Amino acid sequence: MCSKWRTQSHFLIFLLTGLCLFVPLSMMEGASQNDSDAEAASGAMPVIPDVLYGAAYYHEYEPYERLDQDVAMMKAAGLNVVRMGESTWSLWEPEDGHFEYAWMDRVVDAMAKAGIKVIMGTPTYSIPTWLYHEHPEVLGRPLGGAKVFYGMRQNMDIENPTYLFYAQRVIKNLVAHYKSNSDVIGWQIDNETSSYGASNRDVFVGFVNHLKEKFVTPENLNKAWFLNYWGEDVNSWEDLPTRDSAQSTGYKLEWSRWEQMRVTRFLAWEADLVRQYRGPHQFVTTDFAGAMHSDVNENAVADALDIPAVNNYHGTQDHYDGSHQSLVEDFTRSLKHGNFLVTETNAQTTGWNSAFQFPPYDGQLREDVYTHLSNGADMVEYWHWASIPANQETYWKGVLSHDFEPNRAYAEVSRTAHELQKIGSRLVGLKIHNQVAILWSRDSLNAINFMPFSWSGPNWSPGQPTADYASLVRQFHKALYDLNVGADFVFPETKDLSQYKLLIVPALYISDDALLQRISDYVKNGGWVVMTFKSGFANDNSAIRWERAPGPLRDATGFSYQEFSNLEHPLALKGDPFHAGADNQVMYWAEFLMPQHAKALAYYDHPFFGRWPAITENHFGSGSLLYEGTYLSDSLQRAVLLDLLKRAEMSGPDQELPSPIHVQRGINNFGGRVIYYFNYSGDAVSFAYSGRAGKDLLTGNNIAAAQRVTLQPWDLIIVEER
Repeated sequence: MCSKWRTQSHFLIFLLTGLCLFVPLSMMEGASQNDSDAEAASGAMPVIPDVLYGAAYYHEYEPYERLDQDVAMMKAAGLNVVRMGESTWSLWEPEDGHFEYAWMDRVVDAMAKAGIKVIMGTPTYSIPTWLYHEHPEVLGRPLGGAKVFYGMRQNMDIENPTYLFYAQRVIKNLVAHYKSNSDVIGWQIDNETSSYGASNRDVFVGFVNHLKEKFVTPENLNKAWFLNYWGEDVNSWEDLPTRDSAQSTGYKLEWSRWEQMRVTRFLAWEADLVRQYRGPHQFVTTDFAGAMHSDVNENAVADALDIPAVNNYHGTQDHYDGSHQSLVEDFTRSLKHGNFLVTETNAQTTGWNSAFQFPPYDGQLREDVYTHLSNGADMVEYWHWASIPANQETYWKGVLSHDFEPNRAYAEVSRTAHELQKIGSRLVGLKIHNQVAILWSRDSLNAINFMPFSWSGPNWSPGQPTADYASLVRQFHKALYDLNVGADFVFPETKDLSQYKLLIVPALYISDDALLQRISDYVKNGGWVVMTFKSGFANDNSAIRWERAPGPLRDATGFSYQEFSNLEHPLALKGDPFHAGADNQVMYWAEFLMPQHAKALAYYDHPFFGRWPAITENHFGSGSLLYEGTYLSDSLQRAVLLDLLKRAEMSGPDQELPSPIHVQRGINNFGGRVIYYFNYSGDAVSFAYSGRAGKDLLTGNNIAAAQRVTLQPWDLIIVEER
């Protein structure tokens, strides 16, 4: 039996249905999680006076002693930061309750002597063998109950009370040990955290308690989830089945929210714990594994952080164009409306096998650093310094290859680092202000994944989704990126949309009436909206609204519809209204839109579907809403957006740049306007510079207004206007 007791982590271990569960104190007291997170966070972003540039460093992984050589090579290259410690709980605590620091102290001291700062990680994402051996119950049970084994990282139930007890102990000891070390500038909590699909008994019991709090009675739950379907009414809370084979769309959606809440609570708990023991000069971050996950609410987690961080891997060689970095980092920047850290990115090659070995072309490593900085990064670190000679990530290579000798990557990193030593202070803290926002709905992502609108496979046989919510978001962002239009992300919780001139709403399948009303008011008050099919279709319990679609959006959209169809084959739009040429195609889905006040902008070129418009626009109040009732090809989507940008007076010289040239703009800490021009191609490209006269920070050359500029392959200029 467990007795109630309060730990310094602000969690309670309490007795509930025969299980010991960790519950945040704020939830026990009735406070909202967001309030708790906001109070835990410091509020202000840490001030980073110069660009941090370095790599993750794991001296413990190296096959022989070479600390002095590594530090000397880092110093010669010009690196100024390393990230360490998050991957080896087994060295910090080689046996239960016995802690070792000397192995890391000598590394931290060596870095300090070389002027290299340290970000230390809490090692909670990979448990040691002794912990598994003593407490195998900490492993996460997957849906369906398959047996789990030790071996892979991130295989635990992150709210298991036994796991949390040991995690708290190791965090407390580590942070207290380094709190006074001025060279340890920050703490990364955990690593690429998610729910890991855990469905242990404590996870399920916690979910039931969450439902009790949200719905109060089983009758309310039955009504919200329509559980009388197939006679699955829950007559008492004890009757609720597990998530393993649930058919209810409401159940699935709420379970995904529960997964997110668990991750948010866990990381907020770690952040709060670190803050109790850290030094005042040390910031708190966590490294998101990319962006826009189904089981991690990144914007809720960010409330508990001083600054967010992201691990951003992307294509190389002929697949390198900066677009993926921009997608992930626009999202990360939007979490706290400020700058962020890149804790991992490509050094040489990536992959958990040797089938994806594509080292970057000459110039791409250097250009990549400035790509991250142009998106608002204040730090760029590689994963990792030196390649690992064995095990899962043998071929996920670092700056140094397996021979540990200077190489092509090291030379390019060194060149970049020495450039940053001269101009980094002009690039750090870049403030980016965009007129366009994309509304990201994690609920819609999950709910559409439960009920996909497109499947691969021959004819009528189901396969895997070929298009989904995520693909729509990526398509919109890529179209804006190709048009040199910067974008932020906003969320269903975002109350004020007025700072943006254009709001893009991909497939907002799940929403409450309040969000739909905010979008309608945004249009009515003068905003421009681009919205796609399936928006406004289901409520926040994933139940289809029992009114004619698009429900509360009918006034703003100016149409209604009662039918829809999958499209077995792509269709053309009649007359190619947006001049997309061979790419004048739509696919996957068609809503039979019946305009009331909306103007039809395009019709399907088809004897049956052609009676309904594919794209409409409705002037509502002082604004306008363009609606796409179908899935557009990439080129057609870009053409539609360009047409709207011109009509909204949001286009200019940037939209006329040659396709390999991408531009990013911002304001630096000196109040100067900084413009990056990238050539993401293997050919030299010329273009007309469209800013005010200034200086290229990289070369020191003056740049005149309207000057003709030629960029060499995989090169860039950074102009600070006068």
